[in-house]
Order: sequence, then structure tokens, then C-alpha cells
Amino acid sequence: MLNQCVLVGKVKESPIIKKTPNGTTTATLLLDVERAFRNSNGEIEYDVFAITLWRGIAEDCQACEPGTLVGIRGRLQANVHSASNDITYYNAEIIAEKLSFLSR
Repeated sequence: MLNQCVLVGKVKESPIIKKTPNGTTTATLLLDVERAFRNSNGEIEYDVFAITLWRGIAEDCQACEPGTLVGIRGRLQANVHSASNDITYYNAEIIAEKLSFLSR
């Protein structure tokens, strides 16, 4: 089985870096990724992905500034939440396993 995704895009905002209660570094990085096609008006659209980084790569992303071109290799992690009204919500988050700086 395979669960892997690769994204290349520009950092949208400075990453939010935190420490868990046990001292593990974690970060959230917003990544603007250009779509491979133009819309009906001829404009390029972007998708914004929230990337979760842990430990060493979370510390490395401190060097990310808005506009920095980066590559992310990671995996999708599925989350299921049940609400009090018996509705089940599904979402997926991207967990980074590698961060590569592609711009100088």
C-alpha cells in the first residue's frame, strides 16, 4: 500500500511553531500551490494546504518566509470526528516527512 503526496509551492504565511507539553516541536505551514490549468477566465488559481510538521523538520521550517519556494513530501492522515447530532465528519491533513528549500 502507498500513502504519499508531493507538493511544490510558495509559503503563504510565516509558520506557526509550537512545543507540545512533552517538548516536541510542531509547526503548521500554509502552502500556496498553483493549479496545472487556467480557469474559464484564463487565470491561474491556487490551492492553499495546511501542512503539519514535527520534530526536526518543524524546527527547519523556521527559515520559511512568505514567498519561499519549498517542496513537501509527506502523507495524508485521515481524521474522523463525530458531532453531538450524530453527524460524522471526515477530513485529511498532510503530515510532512521531508521539507526541501527550492529557492535561494
